[in-house]
Amino acid sequence: MHWPFCKAKCPYCDFNSHVRHGRIDEARFRTAYLTELDYFAARAPGRTVRSVFFGGGTPSLMQPATVAAILDAVAGHWQIARDAEITLEANPTSVEAQNFTGYAAAGVNRLSLGVQALDDASLKALGRQHTADEALAALALAKRHFARVSFDLIYAREGQTLADWQDELSRALDQAADHLSLYQLTIEDGTPFAARHAAGTLHVPDGARARELYLLTQELAEAAGLPAYEISNHARPGSESRHNLIYWRGHDYAGIGPGAHARITTGGAKRALSTTKSPEGWLAEVEVRGHGLCADEALSAEETAEEYLLMALRLGEGVDLARLAALSGRALGEDRVRRLEEDGLVARKGDRLMATQDGRLVLERVILELAA
Repeated sequence: MHWPFCKAKCPYCDFNSHVRHGRIDEARFRTAYLTELDYFAARAPGRTVRSVFFGGGTPSLMQPATVAAILDAVAGHWQIARDAEITLEANPTSVEAQNFTGYAAAGVNRLSLGVQALDDASLKALGRQHTADEALAALALAKRHFARVSFDLIYAREGQTLADWQDELSRALDQAADHLSLYQLTIEDGTPFAARHAAGTLHVPDGARARELYLLTQELAEAAGLPAYEISNHARPGSESRHNLIYWRGHDYAGIGPGAHARITTGGAKRALSTTKSPEGWLAEVEVRGHGLCADEALSAEETAEEYLLMALRLGEGVDLARLAALSGRALGEDRVRRLEEDGLVARKGDRLMATQDGRLVLERVILELAA
């Protein structure tokens, strides 16, 4: 469920998020979400829903009544797994935190909090609208309302030293519940950070320093009992994000809202679907056509296999080689796998192939060689 609105656009963000200074007609958007849900239910009937994820944008700008209406509609269309994970992303401003009670009552059982940094100077540089104290207060409140809580941090920021990050991450690990997302800052095309970087006014750590920061992250998180199960995601065993595992393991998911993506297997083929990015454009299309799809295409067996390889190599558990061969109709080239093993970039365990720690640092190279 993609809610595309934010109070402000962060300078590093290239997500489909939009700032609207006037009032948003939430009731009208709510009706459109329910309408598009009807459409996807007709496309993929009889399924069991194992997770629902409210992402954005800033879903914590939604009223709890909207979240409740959407979850009620999901339950009306599909069977909900007994242990379904219902996640909502939130920003830790005081106004949004006041809605936590309503979200929990609506059925949300996992909160993902966009903390991003634990000092005010860094938060300001990242364009965030909250302070470190507000973030910690929201985190404490979230732990009282939700059975599972995650939060995000961004590292490899401008001017950040290894000692800075060690101190900040240690404090974060002291506050962690069962899951942390630790993202290395990347410069995305079309963002204000990209323009500053190109102009020479934004200086991020070079490759060697970024490697050191990454390795320090893995060491500290694992020592704290939150090993990496994916390149940027850490969890206590059993507390991994079930929703994101659906993506990384190449399973089906519906995508509702402006700029959402979906993968639906129907008629023996996996289809890639996406919706119009403009919130107002999506809204108008849903009201006329019953959905906001702008792309709906069947993936070939080779495309399906490559997508699975690309996603699953991000995981600590790696790729199921038998499944990959079944998807593509052929096994991976043994000579290519052996070369990567000799370089220390991949390892095999039974019928699974995973990137090593060194391999994760050059994952694009690993994927390109395996998919060639």
